[in-house]
Amino acid sequence: MNYWFKDRYSPHTVLDIKIKKTLFKGESDYQTIEILESHDFGRMLVLDGIVNVTEKDEFIYHEMMVHTPLFTHPKPGKILVVGGGDGGIVRELSKHPQVKQIDLVEIDPMVVDKSKQYLPFVGVGFKDSRLKIYFEDGARFVKKKEKFYDVIILDSPDPIGAGKRLFQNKFYENCFRALKKDGLLTAQSETPTFKKELRIMKSMYKKLNLIFPIVKTFTANIPSYTSGIWCFAFCSKTYNPLKDFQRIKYDKFSFENRYYNAAIHQASFALPNFLQKEF
Repeated sequence: MNYWFKDRYSPHTVLDIKIKKTLFKGESDYQTIEILESHDFGRMLVLDGIVNVTEKDEFIYHEMMVHTPLFTHPKPGKILVVGGGDGGIVRELSKHPQVKQIDLVEIDPMVVDKSKQYLPFVGVGFKDSRLKIYFEDGARFVKKKEKFYDVIILDSPDPIGAGKRLFQNKFYENCFRALKKDGLLTAQSETPTFKKELRIMKSMYKKLNLIFPIVKTFTANIPSYTSGIWCFAFCSKTYNPLKDFQRIKYDKFSFENRYYNAAIHQASFALPNFLQKEF
């Protein structure tokens, strides 16, 4: 039976999406999880009433989060993903033959289970033999590592509940310590569209700039996210995403992406005027 799903990302703004049917709805130990079949966005993963992944446009988010750092770092062998239980980040990482180890730390096993069951377009990444999944708190996991990873990808939830730990100074400091001397990190950094999220962004970048020598913002437009524009933080000990872009490696890349390419890599760091004033 058709009905309208309302994504209340902002308390004052609603994104209405017409739904064909609910495939799954359940309560995990951490959140409400829904898998919905929509008319325009295909299958959707909804966590606590907020759209996280849709079949229509998830590739934009996941390709930007993964290929931007992996085509900047010359030898991305060991990768840590914090969050990302839907599998999209792992799917994109699996395209890179240089990657030797993928550690995925996801606090909620139900997200992984339901993505495998209902979202094969992202869940396919879980089949990669280089992947090891740890069902635990990402902040605690990172504490155990020192100079171990080449790249860390923070596919973190919004900073509410357990997700707050992934936006704190100590967590970023532990990530810095967990990276090798030339390591780098990318993180979803919310949207600048709404006042609350802009405050979160400013706080996040202030913390990151105190820890990493190189911090830059890149963006993408994601239609199913209420704000449209979405931001990502690029944080590095050594490599600059523009100066050190591995163009030769990209030209030899054997997979065809749907969104990311060499021109997008460069252009995504060109910020509109209103964002330049903020960061």
